[in-house]
Amino acid sequence: MIRELAYPKAVAADPRAQNDLHTSLVGGGRPPERSEGGRVGDTATRCGDPGHAPPPGSPGSRPGSPTSPDGGGMAACAARLSHTLSRRRFLHVGAAAGGGLMLSLSLPFLERHGEAVAADTFTPNAFIRIGSDGQVVLIMPYVEMGQGTYTSIPMLIAEELEVDLKQVRLDHAPPNEKLYANPLLGVQATGNSNAMRGGWKPLREAGATARTMLVATAAKRWGVDPGACRAQDGEVVHAASGRRLKYGELAADAAKLPVPAGVTLKAPADFKLIGRPAKRLDTPAKVNGTAVYGIDARPPGVGIATLAQSPVFGGRVKNVDDAAAKAVNGVRQIVRLDDAVAVVADHMGAAKKGLAALKIEWEDGPHANLTTADVARGLEQATLGSGAVAQKVGDADKAMAGAATKLEAIYHAPFLAHATMEPMNCTVHLRNDACEIWIGSQAVARVQAMAAKAAGLPPEKVIVHNHLIGGGFGRRLEADGAVRAVEIAKHVDGPVKVVWTREEDIQHDMYRPYWLDRISAGLDDKGRPVAWKNRFAGPSVIARWLPPGFKDGLDPDSTEGAIDLVYDLPNLHVEFVRAEPPGIPTAFWRSVGPSHNVFVTESFIDELAAAAKQDPVAYRRALLGKSPRARAVLDLAAEKAGWGKPLPQRSGHGVSLQSVFGTYQAQVAEVEMSKDGSVRVRRVVCAVDCGTVINPDTVEAQIQSGIIFGASAALHGEITLKNGRVEQSNFDTYQVLRMNDAPAIEVHVVKSAEPPGGMGETGTSAIVPAIANAIFAATGKRLRKMPVDAGVLKQAG
Repeated sequence: MIRELAYPKAVAADPRAQNDLHTSLVGGGRPPERSEGGRVGDTATRCGDPGHAPPPGSPGSRPGSPTSPDGGGMAACAARLSHTLSRRRFLHVGAAAGGGLMLSLSLPFLERHGEAVAADTFTPNAFIRIGSDGQVVLIMPYVEMGQGTYTSIPMLIAEELEVDLKQVRLDHAPPNEKLYANPLLGVQATGNSNAMRGGWKPLREAGATARTMLVATAAKRWGVDPGACRAQDGEVVHAASGRRLKYGELAADAAKLPVPAGVTLKAPADFKLIGRPAKRLDTPAKVNGTAVYGIDARPPGVGIATLAQSPVFGGRVKNVDDAAAKAVNGVRQIVRLDDAVAVVADHMGAAKKGLAALKIEWEDGPHANLTTADVARGLEQATLGSGAVAQKVGDADKAMAGAATKLEAIYHAPFLAHATMEPMNCTVHLRNDACEIWIGSQAVARVQAMAAKAAGLPPEKVIVHNHLIGGGFGRRLEADGAVRAVEIAKHVDGPVKVVWTREEDIQHDMYRPYWLDRISAGLDDKGRPVAWKNRFAGPSVIARWLPPGFKDGLDPDSTEGAIDLVYDLPNLHVEFVRAEPPGIPTAFWRSVGPSHNVFVTESFIDELAAAAKQDPVAYRRALLGKSPRARAVLDLAAEKAGWGKPLPQRSGHGVSLQSVFGTYQAQVAEVEMSKDGSVRVRRVVCAVDCGTVINPDTVEAQIQSGIIFGASAALHGEITLKNGRVEQSNFDTYQVLRMNDAPAIEVHVVKSAEPPGGMGETGTSAIVPAIANAIFAATGKRLRKMPVDAGVLKQAG
């Protein structure tokens, strides 16, 4: 689940570099503690020897707490390993450590095309510990925000290690860019649908290596050949004698063995977990209420704050009359900042009443007259100039000049909010020499760094407790909320939890960018495309968020889905014009670049089919000679949807096809039109080839959620500006699909032996053009701007 990052080819290391795998002795003792009386979700917990305190910034530490030079706990051991491991060498830690087997490995990160790349020096960013109790604990730079990572990642280890899935737990790493980040870019974040893509091979190899060493250790004790032993259910078994030893009894001695030069991974036919439905490991805690999200944090004495920010981005507070607010029962204090006012109270109810009682006068600043139309005009003007060339194939201009038919169109993709289920929140306890933060973040090290800057402290003095996330969608890749909470905490004696109301969240989000495409194509006398040109303008989130990823005027996120298309296009020219809108911040959003590019590409392909007077599915199929995987999902979706069969009057089928995030997907949407122009999506059929499926339940769930998320955007989603202000404020004006309006969704998975592709975002980008194309089939009206405009469709009817 989840955007978030795309890593550019320009920074890829030597592709021959392999994933190094090392083992070490580590401190024994107990596995990581559960926070708050056994509740899961708080990853700022200890991971090792109870006799030592963890280092500052690691799980379980507290500002000013003493630390042992030897460290203590899993994160401390991992930190020591990062300083002592050298390239492709087996190393040990100090003699005082013992009682467990630690594997440290370097997970590859993905460039734009989805290939795994590794650094040419060993930089561990994931650690696996098998304790003396047999518990397997993973410390990795992934967070759980509903996408199932904390189940699917353990499945990879458990499969090769031959343990029950319940024996494996994944904890999110503490903030440490050097230790847990992408070794190429130095970024610690969860996004780009790349957790399974990056972990598929190295995590299985880690499990197989540990299994091999445990078997060898047991065989040595028994004086038998390792080939006569097998791993089974967390034990090593010698069938001939009936002897067996649990992993916990073998782990310390196994760590003394040299790492085997090579290990054999299971054949797919032998998988016991991979490819089979697995119940989510985090579900029980989420159902019984013991799971801890950021909003659940409640340190002793905490005050609850909510705030009003300048309604115009860039505006400031001019004057505040807070007398009535201070009189509200339960209000503790009023905090005035340059561009916001916060009310701190005993509870949220009092804070909201106090906020409503404030009389605030604002200075709107330079963007007071900004409108959405101003932004659109600026982008349209930008597309009249030249941009950075994202892809060039053949000579599109020459082919266009000789085309029998020419088509041109302008497409708009609007600003969109995230509207996460869990309201934006952050809890901060700021002291003179330290800061403690409770939050749910996709980029915890970014939170630490930016909060430290805001607090005027070194990063190591900022402790971040990262929790489960109730909806990320890219919003929680940003640290603006933590910075704001620190600004408020500077004025508060003791901890303060800042909670954004839904209105403040939607009107002060960091939005999915507005993009505008100027696209054209030329067809030959048979209707086949001979030229394809697309110049689009909009912001580059990567340029702000990850500057090294923006190179030569391009970034891989903005262009994914607009280039490297599955179709046979002999002459293609795609340009990107970076144009940052004034007065409104933009950020990653679930599927980001593809959420816009697939809408434009698949809608325009549909336009070409209509111009050629050909069936949309048949037209696409004829252009897929180079992409058998794309053709397979297209055929499967069309077959399962009953493509070509008669539909009721004012109903239509629409199709979309894409290859993004390393996954091929086709969707067929069936819509029903009302006389008032409203649209009902009755049914969506999705066929997907995401390579090897880890957990089929997760694949289905992610497609379903992505379709609902994308359909909400297609039918309702739009953030508009008037007088510099966001006009939408809550779910009455920024609607999401309700349960009674949700379509029936069918998911059909193509069996594949290819490595896994991403699944968290693909459903979102594919559904929007499928709906738009279905509306065209039903009404003959082509929508080149989302969301659906009922007024336009009523006229068309």
